[in-house]
Amino acid sequence: MNIKMTKNIEKANLITHSGTFHADEIFATIILSKIIPEITLIRVQELKEAVKADVIVYDIGGGKFDHHQLGGNGEHKNGVKYAACGLIWKEYGKQVLQKYDVEDVDYTWEYIDKNLIQFIDANDNGELPKLPTDYRNVHLSHIISLFNPKWDEDIDSDKKFLQALNFAEILFDEFMQDTISKVKAKDEVEQAIENSKQGIMILNQFMPWKEFLLHSENKKAKDINFVVFPSKRGGYNVYAVPIEIGSFINRKSLPEEWRGLRDEDLQKVTGVKSARFCHNSGFICSADDFEDTVRLAKKANEIKKNT
Repeated sequence: MNIKMTKNIEKANLITHSGTFHADEIFATIILSKIIPEITLIRVQELKEAVKADVIVYDIGGGKFDHHQLGGNGEHKNGVKYAACGLIWKEYGKQVLQKYDVEDVDYTWEYIDKNLIQFIDANDNGELPKLPTDYRNVHLSHIISLFNPKWDEDIDSDKKFLQALNFAEILFDEFMQDTISKVKAKDEVEQAIENSKQGIMILNQFMPWKEFLLHSENKKAKDINFVVFPSKRGGYNVYAVPIEIGSFINRKSLPEEWRGLRDEDLQKVTGVKSARFCHNSGFICSADDFEDTVRLAKKANEIKKNT
């Protein structure tokens, strides 16, 4: 990691606030580290003096990359208020993506903004919805907060800040690689949507498909209830399409009489010779043979009353 801490503001090219740190400025720092070769960072209680033009100040000082001023500092397209992470990503995110093997920079930038940055911003601004549970929602921002010095710990906060940065960099890099990999599948999924027939989409290999299918502008996408693709365990899967990302409710689930059955029992009730398994919640089933798997999908899709 190309980041070192300093106590001398004259040596710093990045400035953020001291005290308790959050995912907001931690990930803002990681984003900046991807485009600045060498970072010398100082964390200050308040900014009392003017800084050089080439010094980036964020999450403090009320400037371009702060959001603590009266009225905040703008918001994302969907109304989520900007925090420092989002402001830094808005300014520098596309420069970061140019360092990676990204074909569609604009789409990838939007995807990362929606699937990572906005969560960090929303949490920092207290906009996350409260879950109706009696247990803690252990999310990314909470995990980053655990790196702060404990109340009974005598340690320089900058040291803990660096530890949090090291951890966050691993997460950020993996998220970037995962996102870039997913985006590469977009065009193939769109082609599979166009080729779909009778509410069934077929993929020649497993790839991320849910978001691209659910967000596709192709009219045929709305009619797809099941997706067939090779299983990583061998054979092929039929997967029910959820009504939205993260939902356990499907557009159409596999028949109730199939659920929980395996091998001969499933083969008997479906009439499909190589049928192997159907999950008891009705979202996935499998067969050894490709044509058999397509038959399962067709049979499931033909049944009118299906929950």
